[in-house]
Amino acid sequence: MSAAAPGFIPADVLQSTEPVLLRGLVRHWPLVQAAQRSDAAFCDYLRGFGADARLSLWRGAPEIVGRFFYNADFTGFNFRHETHTFGALLDELLAGTPDALYLGSTGIDHCFPGLRPPNDLPALAPFNPHASIWLGNRMQVAVHFDLPDNIACAVAGRRRFTLFPPDQVANLYIGPLDLTPAGQPISLVDHARPDLERFPRYAEALKHVQVFELLPGDALFIPSQWWHGVESLEPISGLVNFWWRQSPAFMDTPLNTLLMALLSLRDLPPAQRDAWRVLFDHYVFDADEQTAAHIPSDARGILAPMTDDSARQLRGMLLNRLKR
Repeated sequence: MSAAAPGFIPADVLQSTEPVLLRGLVRHWPLVQAAQRSDAAFCDYLRGFGADARLSLWRGAPEIVGRFFYNADFTGFNFRHETHTFGALLDELLAGTPDALYLGSTGIDHCFPGLRPPNDLPALAPFNPHASIWLGNRMQVAVHFDLPDNIACAVAGRRRFTLFPPDQVANLYIGPLDLTPAGQPISLVDHARPDLERFPRYAEALKHVQVFELLPGDALFIPSQWWHGVESLEPISGLVNFWWRQSPAFMDTPLNTLLMALLSLRDLPPAQRDAWRVLFDHYVFDADEQTAAHIPSDARGILAPMTDDSARQLRGMLLNRLKR
C-alpha cells in the first residue's frame, strides 16, 4: 500500500497482524533526501551527528559474501566484533571495502543526538518507540523474530525483507537458542539461496513467504514475532527502525519463559507434560476474568491483574526459587 502523505500511518496499520508496506512514508526525511543525492552526501549528513562516536560493528571477510552467520562447526561465528569511530566506518564504506561491514541496531537518541528530530515518525509518539539505525554494505541478516512491533524505514540503498508468519517456526530450521549472533534465535536456512535438499521442510515455509523490496523512503510494518530476514542490496545501505511493545513495561521477554520450560517441562513424561499443558491453557493462554473469580479479590495474589509492584514481587520470588 502507499502512504497517503509523508509521515502518515493509517491507524489500522499499527494493529495489523500482517506485514504492511508503506511506500514513500519517510521520503521527506533529510536523511533520505541526502541519500538520493549521493552516497557521499548521505555519509556527510550522518557525519554531522557524531563522527567521533565509538561504536561496535561486525566485520566479515569477503569470503562470507555478506552473510553473517555461524562458523563451520557452530562454535562461534563467521565474523568478528570491532570498535571504530563512526567517521571511520563511513570512510571505509565510501572507499568500497571488500569486507562485509554491519553496524546493527544502534540507538539513535544515545549515539547520535540531534539526528532523530528531523528524521522521526510523530505518528508513533503515543507508543514512545525506541529508534535505531542500521548501516552497512551488501550483507545479509538471517531470518529471526523480534518481540516488539517494528516499522523499518529504508533511508539509503535497497533492502529486501523476507518474512514468514510465526506458525512456520517448524519449517525454518531454527538454530541454537543459547548461541545466537545478536540475541535472537535464527534460521539456519540461507533465505537468499535456500538448500531444499538439506532443509526440505523449508519448501512448506515458502508457501507462506512474503517478500518486500524497499527503496529509500519506503517503510515496512513488521508485527511482533514475524520471522524476517534482511538483505542489503547496495554498496551503502541504511535503515532506521522504530520499536515498541503493546504490553506493560514490567513484562519480561517470553523467551525467558521458553528457556525455563526447556529446563522444567520438556523432559517430563508425556502424561505430565499434557497435565502442564492444561494448566498453562487455564492460567495463561485461555485466562479471563473467570479464572480467579472464585477467590476473594484481596486474596488473588499473582492471579490478580499484574501491576508494577506485583511484577516486581513475582520476579523476586522467581529469582529466589532459581537460587535453590
